[in-house]
Amino acid sequence: MPLPPDGRAWSELAREMRDFKKDDLDWRRGRHGLYVWHADDQVEEVVREAHALFMTENGLGLRAFPSLRRMETEVIENVAELVGTADGVAGHMTTGGTESIFCAVHAAREWARQRRPDVAAPEVVAPFSAHPALDKAAHYLGLRVVRVPTRPDFRADADALGAAVTPGTIMCYASAPTYSLGVIDPIAEVGALAAARGLWLHVDACVGGVLAPFVRRLGFPVPEFGFRVPGVTSVSVDVHKSGYGAKGASVVLFRTAEAQAAGRYDFDRWPTGLYSTHTFVGTRPGGAIAAAWAVLQHLGEAGYLRIAETVMRTRASLVDALGGVDAGLHVLGAPDLWAVGIGARGYDIHAVADRLLARGWWPGRIREPRGIHLMITPVHAGVLEEFLADLGQAVREVKGSGAASTTSAAYS
Repeated sequence: MPLPPDGRAWSELAREMRDFKKDDLDWRRGRHGLYVWHADDQVEEVVREAHALFMTENGLGLRAFPSLRRMETEVIENVAELVGTADGVAGHMTTGGTESIFCAVHAAREWARQRRPDVAAPEVVAPFSAHPALDKAAHYLGLRVVRVPTRPDFRADADALGAAVTPGTIMCYASAPTYSLGVIDPIAEVGALAAARGLWLHVDACVGGVLAPFVRRLGFPVPEFGFRVPGVTSVSVDVHKSGYGAKGASVVLFRTAEAQAAGRYDFDRWPTGLYSTHTFVGTRPGGAIAAAWAVLQHLGEAGYLRIAETVMRTRASLVDALGGVDAGLHVLGAPDLWAVGIGARGYDIHAVADRLLARGWWPGRIREPRGIHLMITPVHAGVLEEFLADLGQAVREVKGSGAASTTSAAYS
């Protein structure tokens, strides 16, 4: 399609772009189980306005934009305090969880090269439940990931991880919580393994990092997963997920500035001189940094406690209602936070997901164990009864037809 010869008016383009969205996921009405984190319209307005104020500024040039340097520093300090900081903790913002995990894996590789130069083919041990971003980073960086089975409760098995460690292992990985089932791995056990074997431990708290500490404050038994746990070296936290900021805004934290520095990339053999970054990307959107700072300041402790109470109450209502919808429905594992995996006995839960999709819902799909998953946000509190009614109808249709789904559980 060629460019228009004379350009087009924004009013015309805006109408056309709004029309483009007519078939998109309807997240404003809570029809989603993944992809979008929406607190309420007021928070969205704060995020949008803050993003617009800094949409042109570039996070690559923090000396040129001290405003971004200040906001990034304060976001890092806020997040570090939430997840359990340690003296000397360091960090930086990235464009999302995948980049944060990439940065942690890169730093671990360089750290190992300095301390264990004999390791020619470095390996990472991880539970089966680890996010694919780990393997993606390893693919680009020349590492091998060894995935081991989880325990029957779907949490990481520290003994199995330990048994998988070889002389080439440099890193282990755990989640708080896992993306698919919302369970927090036994970070203390994995941390003890890492400390005893001299391994770098990365904790993927991309989903839960901001809000989980507030769930703990409400009295839920959420275990520590940050630097209060011995053996943890780095932690990734997405502000654009449970922090309700704009995409893409994530933080990767390191126990020490030395660990962070292992992942810095420096290059000066070109005309302009020293190019030095902690991140994979060069240009970083200033709007995402500004929106992350603004939403943390706007919500504060009271706002996040309010969101935590809403999502946990909604999760409890969902879990309590499943058996009444159909006896075959059950929760997979025992989720610690607001993410819930749902399985079915006697019929294909993915065929149920197909029926829900036809009704305008978009649940996530889990392949092993077969199920669907929902990331509950405040908007879901108002549509839970509608979802349960449609879920019940979908189950009845599948049980009546014996249908099986052929839809892939993958997403892209």
